[in-house]
Amino acid sequence: MNFNELNLIKPLLKAISDEGYVEPTPIQVMAIPHLLEGRDLMGCAQTGTGKTAAFALPIIQKLTEEKPKGRRRPIRALVLAPTRELATQIYRSFMTYGKYTPIRGVVIFGGVSQVPQADALYAGVDIVVATPGRLLDLMNQGLLRLDTVEVLVLDEADRMLDMGFIIDIKKIIRELPKKRQTLLFSATLPKDIVRFAGSILNNPVSVEASPEMPTVELTEQKIYFVERIHKIDLLKHLLENSEFFRVLVFCDTKYMVDRVETQLNRFIQDKKPSGKQNRRSRLAEAIHSDKSQRARERALDRFKMGEIQVLVATDIAARGIDVVDIDHQGQVE
Repeated sequence: MNFNELNLIKPLLKAISDEGYVEPTPIQVMAIPHLLEGRDLMGCAQTGTGKTAAFALPIIQKLTEEKPKGRRRPIRALVLAPTRELATQIYRSFMTYGKYTPIRGVVIFGGVSQVPQADALYAGVDIVVATPGRLLDLMNQGLLRLDTVEVLVLDEADRMLDMGFIIDIKKIIRELPKKRQTLLFSATLPKDIVRFAGSILNNPVSVEASPEMPTVELTEQKIYFVERIHKIDLLKHLLENSEFFRVLVFCDTKYMVDRVETQLNRFIQDKKPSGKQNRRSRLAEAIHSDKSQRARERALDRFKMGEIQVLVATDIAARGIDVVDIDHQGQVE
């Protein structure tokens, strides 16, 4: 199957062709036809399976084909995501896929000034992609209303519940029209997610994208069993391998992220010949929720440009990281 068979409008087909997309992924094949029909949907799909396009393309098509009433541009689609990085990535995808359409959007998250976000809302947007906390803050200030939203998307729903966003999400949903299209995507479907989905979805279609094969077949996987106190030493040993050019390391806590970053940068300094040490030489940088947005973006940009070899992140903060040519990734718990 190709994208032409999914009944997408020409501006979308042109945009995805620009991106080099040829064949839709399984989640896109399963979800897009139902979403174009206006059905509610509960999707189980891992990060990296193409689920952003699976909901972004039909939303853009709906907003393009069905013109809003009145002159002022109302908020018609709301996407909630657990992290700033994921929200930013989703927003960029919407703008990429919708570049040949008149849609406008804004991404909203905390840790930065709210002024540009408020200005965009005042000017008028069709799509809001947001983390729950900052969105609720702007709502409480009276800077936006959600009574015109036609489509709600909850992305990475399992993570949002794990991070304690459920109360904020329920407050936000109470401000939405009852008559709307609602989409929920989650990497896992524990009982609390299924129960929550049942309370907000109306006769939904359920789709599942190869949960039994969550990793790409071409990915070579290895596991090393090692005592916790030796894990960083093992990581240093692996990084001495010249094949490790761009490495993403996940840790389960912010404390561990900072510790791994410190140890790796001390390691590169110790490896330099005496008298040639440079405090600016860095092997690794870290991102987690205690880092400022500016620091997180700078670390990610340096990683993408190859200025640092290792990006160390909590698995939650890493949601939404989109970097090509990662040759190795690992988990340090």
